Amino acid sequence: MSAPSMTMDPGGHGAADSTSLERDAAALHAHGQKIAPGEIAIGVVIGRTSEFFDFFVYAIASVLVFPALFFPFVDRVTGTLYSFALFALAFMFRPLGSALFMWVDRNHGRGVKLTISLFLLGGSTMAMAFLPSYASAGLLGAWLLALCRIGQGMALGGAWDGLPSLLSLNAPEDRRGWYAMIPQLGAPLGLIVAGGLFAFFLSTLSEADFVSWGWRYPFFVAFAINVVALFARLRLVATPDFQTLFESRELQPAPFWETVRVEWRTIALGAFAPLASFALFHLVTVFPLSWVTLYTGESAERFLVIEMIGAVVCVLAMLASGVIADRVGRRAVLGVSAVLIGAYSGFAPQLLNAGAFGEVVYMMTGFALLGIAFGQSSGAVNGRFSPARRYTGAATVANLAWLIGAGFAPLVALTLASKVGLWSVGAYLLSGAVCTLAALSINKDWGRSDR
Repeated sequence: MSAPSMTMDPGGHGAADSTSLERDAAALHAHGQKIAPGEIAIGVVIGRTSEFFDFFVYAIASVLVFPALFFPFVDRVTGTLYSFALFALAFMFRPLGSALFMWVDRNHGRGVKLTISLFLLGGSTMAMAFLPSYASAGLLGAWLLALCRIGQGMALGGAWDGLPSLLSLNAPEDRRGWYAMIPQLGAPLGLIVAGGLFAFFLSTLSEADFVSWGWRYPFFVAFAINVVALFARLRLVATPDFQTLFESRELQPAPFWETVRVEWRTIALGAFAPLASFALFHLVTVFPLSWVTLYTGESAERFLVIEMIGAVVCVLAMLASGVIADRVGRRAVLGVSAVLIGAYSGFAPQLLNAGAFGEVVYMMTGFALLGIAFGQSSGAVNGRFSPARRYTGAATVANLAWLIGAGFAPLVALTLASKVGLWSVGAYLLSGAVCTLAALSINKDWGRSDR
């Protein structure tokens, strides 16, 4: 591969502007023409879907496989709690990954950063398929699983490419809500693909074969999906439009710690603004799968199908959120959805113990609310960052919001539900809604921001 070409950013720092992979991708697809918002949207959706696919592959396995495979020396509930503790590691290491890869971005270019981070993400996910069980290697398998989970977190922290910001900058003035929703579609789409793979292997293999080798195949698929997503994203970040925005400091990677020091108020409020939707995210995806399989005796494949249907409902609700936000404003959508999530928290978790019908009501209602809230939760404060720090600030807000709002949600929810009762899960979800409303009230002009 030829050496990266060098340019000077406006601050006078040398940076590797492109790699031969970037240049080849741009030459093949861009044809020297301006990239339209619709084309950017496709790249964003592909990229986010690949990230969430990796996320859900691990999340589903942490309920169905890892407790028996790596923690057979404890009961199933405790083993699942151990799995959820490892689940949180990725969210803890995302900010560190963001800091490290921002340095790579500044010194070696966005293409180099994306290539390393997405290969690390796909490689860490695929490596989990080769881990030895407790029966064959003792606790070594669990330690290696933790290491792979840390690798996933570091990679996700570095996978921020600025494309959602680029999409927002190129969106028509009267379609800001619609284009803010598009990156969020990757979550339900990733769940549909991951859930479908696991449901297929659960329904076609014996339990022994699934635990022995069937669960490993979705992890292999992750690597191939990440390669496709890498090319789709490089095909955009190498375009002249993105280069122009980058060089004008609209999407300039600033030093991580400097950004935190200068922009800490915006970062803090931005991390708390989407907590209602981020807490709900895991309370309709990861937690209910664990509760149902541990306490109701239902088949996992049936519940995965329910989750996949719920994900379709989520997609439709996200599309609706884009239309509604363009009419009434993003802040109004975030505020009203937080109130609805708060009301939902008062009764919905108990439905998981109300039989099959109650489970369906809980899941479909939860996914509908998630689609409305999560659809507008991305980048609510990005317009408040100074242009020179918007790129790094947006990544930092996203990482902290996931850490605070979602990283420990499955662990906390299952602990509360198993020791106190399902009603306490509702109280936990209510706290997220309160945080969102508080953040919105502190900074009332978020919903009117152009970006």
